Amino acid sequence: MKKLTLTLTILTLVLFVFSARTLVINSYMSDPAPKEVFSKLVADFEEMYPEIDVTVNTFAHEDFKTLLRTWLGSNNAPDVVTWFAGERMRYFAEKGFLEPLDDIFPNGFEEEFPEAFRTASAYQDNIYFIPQSWYWWGVYYNKAVFKDLGLEIPKTWNEFMAVNETLKENGKIPMAIGTKFLWTAGGWFDYLNMRINGIEFHTEFTAGKVPFTDPRVKKVFEYWKEMVDKGYFINNHSAYSWQEAANRLFTGEAGMYLMGQFIKDVAPENVKDDIDFFRFPIIDSNVGVYEDTPIDGFMVPKNAKNIEDAKLFMKYIAGKESQQYFADELGRLAANKKVTPPDAHAQAGMDMILESDGVMQFFDRDMDPEMANNAMNGFVEFMMFPNRIDAILENLENIRQRIYN
Repeated sequence: MKKLTLTLTILTLVLFVFSARTLVINSYMSDPAPKEVFSKLVADFEEMYPEIDVTVNTFAHEDFKTLLRTWLGSNNAPDVVTWFAGERMRYFAEKGFLEPLDDIFPNGFEEEFPEAFRTASAYQDNIYFIPQSWYWWGVYYNKAVFKDLGLEIPKTWNEFMAVNETLKENGKIPMAIGTKFLWTAGGWFDYLNMRINGIEFHTEFTAGKVPFTDPRVKKVFEYWKEMVDKGYFINNHSAYSWQEAANRLFTGEAGMYLMGQFIKDVAPENVKDDIDFFRFPIIDSNVGVYEDTPIDGFMVPKNAKNIEDAKLFMKYIAGKESQQYFADELGRLAANKKVTPPDAHAQAGMDMILESDGVMQFFDRDMDPEMANNAMNGFVEFMMFPNRIDAILENLENIRQRIYN
């Protein structure tokens, strides 16, 4: 009898192993805080669906960006991948690498998400992207440093430059930035261009329809050059990752940092409350006030082995409860419209966005990937060698003509 029981137990285990479904998720959430929160969401999903065994492969953010193209084009693609809304998603949808996800919304995409998110999540009227969270960009600053130096929040460009000068005169780094990975410089171009030339011009530019040699583009770099020439940026910024540069803000060595809300993820607990943000200063009062609000989320590769369970996971991750948890734990704004801001900091970010005249995703999410990478290389080169700007822009214009013509 014992032998029969043992045999049946072994048989049950074998059947379970062969019947269990595996779901493979490749994630770029490598920073400790979002990685931990996401792992708890995955554990919750597995508890809801014990027949599904989820494997999460986590990659460093920059490595993930490089590897994703290989995964999506292979016959051994993961079932779910993290990624970005907007042009970055559409680039892969256009190539036929993604599975449409409309069928997980029987009452329509807008049942869960704001209608404004459809454009950033769809390609040719099909949904290919499930938004999880979104965040704002702003000029983050160390409140203790500002208080010690008697600094007020700058609202105009002249006020902003005066703050930079005061910080420098008092031995502080005015602006922290780490350009070891290029995208941080893209944020500076976005804001200067939107503040000087407006969102219509910025949209045309990121669509590849405006020459890099256009005088309006050159004007952006004239403002940027003034900051570089006056030594307002951290020295040797190309040697720092964005997180390494952020440490200068946290310790009070630097006063400010143009960055997304996720900077709070890497801030030590004892300084989180001392780091706040303000809207990027107004340069031309005749130009509308526009902001960067990137949307993060998930896609299902067309070549995924387990599309059925991938869609089940996507439905779960789109829901109010899972989005509420992610937003509450990280202080983000949930994409699901039924979730309220988790704290006063997030509410302030939402208020800033609601008070703006329009939003973009982010430089390297709004532009063709190849062009964006070349452009951001040029931005970093400019920050290191500002007198080369004409040659840099001419080179980028040659690349633009090759890519878009």
